[in-house]
Amino acid sequence: MTSLAIAANGLRKSYGDKVVLDGIDLAVPAGTVFSLLGPNGAGKTTAVKILSTLISADGGDLHVAGHDLAADPQAVRAAIGVTGQFSAVDGLITGEENMLLMADLHHLSKREGRRVATELLERFDLVEAAKKPAASYSGGMKRRLDIAMTLVGSPRIIFLDEPTTGLDPRSRHNMWGIIRELVSDGVTVFLTTQYLDEADELADRIAVLSDGKIAAEGSADELKRLIPGGHVRLRFADPAAYRSASAALREVTRDDEALSLQLPSDGSQRELRSILNWLDSVGVEADELTVHTPDLDDVFFALTGPTGSTSSTSSTGPTVPAAQNDQSKETAR
Repeated sequence: MTSLAIAANGLRKSYGDKVVLDGIDLAVPAGTVFSLLGPNGAGKTTAVKILSTLISADGGDLHVAGHDLAADPQAVRAAIGVTGQFSAVDGLITGEENMLLMADLHHLSKREGRRVATELLERFDLVEAAKKPAASYSGGMKRRLDIAMTLVGSPRIIFLDEPTTGLDPRSRHNMWGIIRELVSDGVTVFLTTQYLDEADELADRIAVLSDGKIAAEGSADELKRLIPGGHVRLRFADPAAYRSASAALREVTRDDEALSLQLPSDGSQRELRSILNWLDSVGVEADELTVHTPDLDDVFFALTGPTGSTSSTSSTGPTVPAAQNDQSKETAR
């Protein structure tokens, strides 16, 4: 428990007859980014609200920052920060005044509050705008101010509920840099997002929420390997080498015009090494090897689509249906 920033066992929440969270388990190691994915209405925001003490759970053994959520919610609040989908910035006052107001709420002295506000405004590149009304800020600036306000209390765990929704690509990438900096400082980030590339880019572990259950959990690479369709493509410049390889390999798809062979593969290092060792053993050299793996879009659609699985994870991993589309991500080696 001590190595986990967040530990939830059997988390349940219903609204009337609607079951939102159906006994889910979450384990978030300290100093990592954990991303909760799911379609709209899957219960991502409900999970954040429960774990950040904003609403109560119907059941479950829940610990955040080592504190029992039910027995000591005040201790949990003292250890966390929350940035929701919608900005908590007061647009009628300046960015600096927003920061000082947050310092007052954390009961910092005026001197300490001003010091912390100044440091955070510098860190988030908001010094020039500090004296301007927050209503005049761009979406990206408001988001940066939002997170700066969250950091006034020096939380060790931060809940970011869809923090980049509505931001332009440049502002999103800037926000990614901020999240990486937080984690490098030892902060744990619990991230919900609708952007699959965001989870792929940032998260150490990802859980996919569907129909109130965790459909699958793992690193981005582990989740991608659950979906069929991965393969390795070998291309040859020498027709003789192509014929030799195609004659020797089993379960291979040929493209005689392109002189390329396609082999089913999960893209793991072990399988790639096996293919390269086999080529060496028969004295055949491929001119190009490319690895094609399903991306998180494929995983998401397979797990949450109309035919998606909601089976729970196990030591051997979840049962996952075939992806609903044929898209793949190509990585040249």
